Amino acid sequence: LHNHGFWRPKPLLDTARFTLSFNSQRRKNHQNSQALWKHEAVQKYLETLSKEYQQVSHQLSADLLNDFEQKALRRRCADLSPIAAAFQEIKEAEREVQELEAMCTELDSRDEKQLLQLALEEKESLDKKMNMLCRKLFQLLVPKEKYDRSPVILEVTAGRTTGGDICQQFTKEMFEMYQNYADYKRWTFDIVNYTPAEIGGLHHAAAHISGENVYRHLKYEGGTHRVQRIPETGMSSRMQRIHTGTMSVIVLPQPEEVDIKVDPKDLRIDTFRARGAGGQHVNKTDSAVRIVHLPTGLAVECQQERSQQLNKEIALRTLRAKLYQQVIEKQLSQEQSARKLQLGTRAQSERIRTYNFTQDRVTDHRISYDARNIKEILSGKEALDKLINRLLEFAEIEAVTQYLENLQALEGGG
Repeated sequence: LHNHGFWRPKPLLDTARFTLSFNSQRRKNHQNSQALWKHEAVQKYLETLSKEYQQVSHQLSADLLNDFEQKALRRRCADLSPIAAAFQEIKEAEREVQELEAMCTELDSRDEKQLLQLALEEKESLDKKMNMLCRKLFQLLVPKEKYDRSPVILEVTAGRTTGGDICQQFTKEMFEMYQNYADYKRWTFDIVNYTPAEIGGLHHAAAHISGENVYRHLKYEGGTHRVQRIPETGMSSRMQRIHTGTMSVIVLPQPEEVDIKVDPKDLRIDTFRARGAGGQHVNKTDSAVRIVHLPTGLAVECQQERSQQLNKEIALRTLRAKLYQQVIEKQLSQEQSARKLQLGTRAQSERIRTYNFTQDRVTDHRISYDARNIKEILSGKEALDKLINRLLEFAEIEAVTQYLENLQALEGGG
């Protein structure tokens, strides 16, 4: 197949491993999918894939290959077909936009003002369609991450050194935001651990979230989140000034089949009474379970169920997920560990997002994205979904850009 000039050992962008550097200054020209589509290197790459698809289709229709060659080409054809179709669809939409633009330049008289308005509205609709098609194309190009479909363990923890009660209240709001988001996405949200604060906030909580593409949507939520507000309750409210606090989010993928063997001799299992809301059994039975993995020092708690045995099973599952995460991090030894990237040192300088209540603004610092109406974001519905999808789009753009840079370097002998 090498002789035919279209054999590639790995499909599409799998030839590169991506490190998504959200703050890269070189990416500023590619703020959305449509802008990246216009890049010369992107056009050249897609033209190459389109021609390869035509070659592969021609070879298959010629029926001159043996069974092994046909099987390999059919697989390649299946990879390229949706990309070639999306490429042609965008080209067609682009021609429609150009025709409308040409027509708009000619419609400048008063008699044609209404027609011009209609043409401009049509152009706006086509622009939205173009961006949607470009997004679809780059989703096809970017390889799916191994754990994108996995359920997750999501943990929230109030800041230890800054903000005091404001951190605990904000941590509770954030946990409820993700709980509402899970409901919005029709996921299952099972609380594994919940440690409330004395004044109504939250010290720490963890939940197991399962559903369609959970990790894909939540993987960029991990990190330090900063809040700026005038507290309404607690000791800080007496100061009547803007306080700054932090809380951290950790998102761990939990594949359905986690083959991690845990020696019972390596575990210390403690039981204690459950805390917080949960019915009559709270503070009356030692149903809550804490498991410490002695070799690593990892500790997990569960007080979700009335049964101590069920809580033990859930805690062991969570522990295996955390141990599995360490295996993943070792596999990515050339990169920073996923947990460190998300948690850092909890310093405010490492924040990924700021929630400024006095300005009614949420800012994601990795993509310089501002959203108004904090209450809508914290409701965990459409506004949060829009922000998360913007992060995903930026990551896709980053991946394609990184790949093309690597490709150009190889072609240039760099």
